Amino acid sequence: MSRDEARAIRDVELEKDRARYGLLAVVISNLAIVGVAAFGVWRLDGDKSVIVGVLSAAFTAVSSMTTAYLGIKAVSNTARSIALGDGGKGQQPPAPAPPPAQRTG
Repeated sequence: MSRDEARAIRDVELEKDRARYGLLAVVISNLAIVGVAAFGVWRLDGDKSVIVGVLSAAFTAVSSMTTAYLGIKAVSNTARSIALGDGGKGQQPPAPAPPPAQRTG
């Protein structure tokens, strides 16, 4: 195995670890937000207007956290593929345009 192949394998493993632990951090954060919201709702003893506020804030926090992670991951993957030069993988290059017709006299 050459050094380039070993480095490519190491880079792929590093990206897998980053994705795995990033997703784990998002999931744990979301579970913590849900836990705090559930505890807050339980302690409010049925005050509906405040419960709606707590649940709305929790939903906003969870969706923002998840969307931010997915957006950052998508941009990171796109930038990495462009930097490595395989951004157009699977696409055919455009066919050259035919030369313009020439008039003869």
